[in-house]
Amino acid sequence: MVMVDLKNWAKACFEKTDFGTHAAVSVVTKNGESDDANGCNLDGNAAWLKVCRVDNTFSFHYSTDGEHFYMMRFFSLPADKIVKVGLLAQAPVGNGGARVYDDLTLEGRTVKNIRFGV
Repeated sequence: MVMVDLKNWAKACFEKTDFGTHAAVSVVTKNGESDDANGCNLDGNAAWLKVCRVDNTFSFHYSTDGEHFYMMRFFSLPADKIVKVGLLAQAPVGNGGARVYDDLTLEGRTVKNIRFGV
């Protein structure tokens, strides 16, 4: 998740969809108004997610193997030089389940190609 404030934020998610599949999805909220974009369905119960930033432009990427990443969202967000980043788990319906976060890294570098995440 990338958060400027309570009215301007974005999140990349790996979640169980309303259709019973697992998918890479994203939400971008600007001035308190959100859009929710279902991405592609993914096999298995794990995914790698990546967020990249260049100035006020961001991209979200997903991977099923941790090596080959694919862009799922490209957007702008009104942001200062420093933004909040973090992880969250949610279960809006039902009892939820176990979540495991590992291989987490934060890098202070500018990517050469934001669309490819490298």
